[in-house]
Amino acid sequence: MGNVSFKKIMVATDGSICSRLAANNGIELARLSGGTVYAIYVVSTDYFSSMAVDMDWERMREALRKEGNQAVNYIKGVGELEGVVVEPVLLEGHPANELVRYAEEEKMDIIVMGTRGKTGIDRLLLGSVAENVVRNSKVPVMVIKEKCRS
Repeated sequence: MGNVSFKKIMVATDGSICSRLAANNGIELARLSGGTVYAIYVVSTDYFSSMAVDMDWERMREALRKEGNQAVNYIKGVGELEGVVVEPVLLEGHPANELVRYAEEEKMDIIVMGTRGKTGIDRLLLGSVAENVVRNSKVPVMVIKEKCRS
């Protein structure tokens, strides 16, 4: 097996504790390989498609963007403490689709993301972004499954 180089490491975050734990792994991988972390948060437009026309969707969108900025800036701060360059990125759309698209278009070497480990009816109702990314990405995916409370 040849040397594996991880210069462009995409860390997907939703701001949860699980995704912060995954980010720590991505930052460590970048530190060891001299790579750059791209901290990605997707403002899910899934919320907007299900809202009634009279709802203030723009206010909801801005709240999600604020949450996203906090999530990626948290990762940037951790990266700075570890001497790792972190580029924060906000996207909009369906989370799994946007993560796969961005990783492929930007030629990421690996995607690192957490999973909440939902099972049963929760998984059926909510779906799994991590599972969809693993199934559809041409870029290797490292899924960090931690027992954590979000």
